[in-house]
Amino acid sequence: MTNATILGCGYVGKGVAKEWRSRDLHVTATTTTPSRVSELAAIAHHVEVLRGHDEAALHRLLSQQETLLVSIGAPAPDAYEATYDHTTKALAAVVPHLPNLTQILYTSSYSVYGDRQGAWVTEDSPAQPANRNGEILLEAENRLLALATENRAVCILRLGGIHGPNRELVKIFRPVAGTTRPGTGEDASNWIHLDDIVGAIEFARQQSLSGLYNLVHDTPWTTRDLLDRLCDRHDLPKVSWNPSASSNRPYNARVSNQKLKAAGYSFIHPELVV
Repeated sequence: MTNATILGCGYVGKGVAKEWRSRDLHVTATTTTPSRVSELAAIAHHVEVLRGHDEAALHRLLSQQETLLVSIGAPAPDAYEATYDHTTKALAAVVPHLPNLTQILYTSSYSVYGDRQGAWVTEDSPAQPANRNGEILLEAENRLLALATENRAVCILRLGGIHGPNRELVKIFRPVAGTTRPGTGEDASNWIHLDDIVGAIEFARQQSLSGLYNLVHDTPWTTRDLLDRLCDRHDLPKVSWNPSASSNRPYNARVSNQKLKAAGYSFIHPELVV
């Protein structure tokens, strides 16, 4: 039985924990919140409360693990350094001393591509973070990629915006229905369904993928198109746009998922559905 740890068992991590248990992996889940232990105990074999910067705790936890999914999330925009920077620095210090750990999977974000004025980007496109938080995400990626060896695969999945059960697009955008937003709405939006995040992580685990892979739907709709379709579908007042005001979205790139498809992954939800 493969021993697998999910570091940061939130929305994505819980989905992966259920999938891995169904495949007879021995799953350890971590959380920073003691009150979540009973919730996670229902879907994982073992639950640990720890902080990602705690090197001693990480070493103890991971010493007998073969697979590690790092699926952490910052609770606020000002917490990126404490979340991503501190955790990946601790992992960089600990992992070289863990010979049993042969696979690391990490959920990152397409936001590292920055504002490309709507141009297509692939994994070969240079990252151009638009702000300090994007830089922190890129630094975290590079820190983990540097841990790859002949005996250890490191796979970075750059996710689009996440949607799925209890995180439906209409719930996310209902508050902006009937409002006026800055810009024209022609910026590209990239999304991915939870089912495909779980599916791609399991595919990457089985195939021992290493390197960078974008994880987004086939077609990046514009924000205007997405909101128009959502409002039509759910009988909500349309969003208006103010072209004289600059858009406050720092990311505008159409992200390609062709590398992951070429590796053999078949998307469960290839297109966005509202």
